[in-house]
Amino acid sequence: MDLLSFLKFHEVLGTVPESQLQWFIDHAEEYTYEVDEIIFKPNDDVIELQIVLEGVIRVYRVQNGQQKDFFRMEKGSISGVLPYSRLKKASAYATAVEKSSVIGLNKSFFQEMIHENYELTEVFVHQMTSRVRSFTMRQQMDEKLISLGKLSAGLAHELNNPASAIVRSSQALKNHLKVLPGNFKKVIKIKMEDEEVDAVNNILFSRINSKGGSQISISLMEKTELEDELEDWLEEHGIDDAYELTENLIDFGFETEDLDEILEHVPENYFPPIMKWINDNLTTEKMVGEIEEASKRISHLVNSVKSFTYMDKDMDKQEIDISEGIRNTINILAHKLRKNNVTFIDEFSADLPKIKAFPGELNQVWTNLFDNAIDAMEAFGGNLKVGAKEEGGFIKVDILDNGTGIPEDVVSKIFDPFFTTKDMGKGTGLGLDMVQKIISNHNGEVKVESKPGNTKFMVCLPIKN
Repeated sequence: MDLLSFLKFHEVLGTVPESQLQWFIDHAEEYTYEVDEIIFKPNDDVIELQIVLEGVIRVYRVQNGQQKDFFRMEKGSISGVLPYSRLKKASAYATAVEKSSVIGLNKSFFQEMIHENYELTEVFVHQMTSRVRSFTMRQQMDEKLISLGKLSAGLAHELNNPASAIVRSSQALKNHLKVLPGNFKKVIKIKMEDEEVDAVNNILFSRINSKGGSQISISLMEKTELEDELEDWLEEHGIDDAYELTENLIDFGFETEDLDEILEHVPENYFPPIMKWINDNLTTEKMVGEIEEASKRISHLVNSVKSFTYMDKDMDKQEIDISEGIRNTINILAHKLRKNNVTFIDEFSADLPKIKAFPGELNQVWTNLFDNAIDAMEAFGGNLKVGAKEEGGFIKVDILDNGTGIPEDVVSKIFDPFFTTKDMGKGTGLGLDMVQKIISNHNGEVKVESKPGNTKFMVCLPIKN
């Protein structure tokens, strides 16, 4: 191959004077790699600037026994260490997809190149900054997509529960309404004075309004005793299948004294259909309440997602309530909290001042830190405690978990780019280096202290920013 012609027609090197391109050729070496040959691997020293002359080189990482493609280098690609770059060690594998050849310049020649070949150096420096910018954008996009996938899975589960409850309750209500005509026929034949009807209505709706269909907080033993008591009372007063009524009566707080009061205003021969009518109303009220509660849950989740993503709002800094963002994040991660048997405890100071921030970015930070904490308690459950308070012109957010902790040899590395202790597919995909960058972009600071059973991340954000 005529190397000089190749470099003269190269996309980015074509503007470099021919004499400087010849200098590069004179000081570089050519290498040829066969198919599947390993070119470099993690922790190998990176000592050369390389340009691919022919073929395709695949760069990938291995996590949990699986290979994940990072990028591919084809004819003309510039890689390796570049002038002024701090790259020292490889963080991935590279293999030849097909027979490939490269030309490499050892970094020991960089000082000479910088002093004697300005245009050549300039091209490589621009290439380095473009590579960093492109790589960062790609990394952020990949992280957001992975994070979105994780959150979507949890949200789908969270939304499925109330949606299923609505379907279940609405079907049950529909079937229940089908049997009402028979009971209505018996009720409509009843002849009672207005005062008697009002008395029964007052008892029924006072119970409905005071309890709202919520479960009465009594022990299982107390409930069993009350069921037996109500069932015996109803059977003594001519109610067939009395056991079918007792659960609803207990749920709405009825006791035998209430039944005695109803009986005072109802002729005894009309009492059974009246009680059936009361039970029908309680059943309808309960099912409607279940549908309402499930609908509210869906609405609450949708609002949490909208607030979490700050939909319909611009991307500039906004005045935000830190505690609101944290609670929205917890709502979205609720499924994972329950799955790992983790209890969320909030300790927010009253009247926290608002701060100016990029809300979407901060919510990504909370998501990552909470997700890590929950994973640390996966095996045995635990407590995720989040506190926020004003301190010296800052909002200080402490995130504590009583999980396994971070080993001493790892703590110093957790904010390094691409560092992870998780298997592939675990976590949000947003590395702690990105957490640190986001907090730094807000002129804040993030620190960590950890030992087994007690890990604390401390995030400080300026109130005036």
